[in-house]
Amino acid sequence: MIEPDTKDWTWVLDRPCPECGFDASTLPRHEIVPLIGANAAAWAEVLAEPPDRLRRRIRDDRWSPLEYACHVRDVFRLYEVRLRLMLDRDDPTYPNWDQDSTAVEDRYRDQDPVVVVAELAGAADSLAGAFATVHGETWDRRGTRSDGARFTVETFGRYMIHDPVHHLYDVTVDLGSDHS
Repeated sequence: MIEPDTKDWTWVLDRPCPECGFDASTLPRHEIVPLIGANAAAWAEVLAEPPDRLRRRIRDDRWSPLEYACHVRDVFRLYEVRLRLMLDRDDPTYPNWDQDSTAVEDRYRDQDPVVVVAELAGAADSLAGAFATVHGETWDRRGTRSDGARFTVETFGRYMIHDPVHHLYDVTVDLGSDHS
């Protein structure tokens, strides 16, 4: 069991991530959509590894590549729901999501990589399509996370994209260190 991540990652909106190097603070909003697509394509490459390698945890404090891919798929799905709430309602509060419970309950480690890659690509396309509809003052619409963190659509998009980029970094480092 991996210890749940309880850190508040909203700081990525203000400075580069020291682990993965991604700088959401300087990301122009017009790059959110292409980054979603590029990230999904990179996950397709990761998931082309042999299934036993995808299920292996290289480090005790990190998920396996397959588990991370399932998480990223679900992040894309969840963030589309949250984005649509922001676009359709005035200052919505998003329900909480326990990503660690989801990983256990949905048995991320046991999922079929072929199915996951297709679902991840579909979720990425759908989220990118939702962001592609955002124009003008709509970027300034607001939403609030259940812990009180507040976002505009723009900061929400920049915050969101760090997660799949960071996890791609995690698995790239892990797969690169796994020479078995």
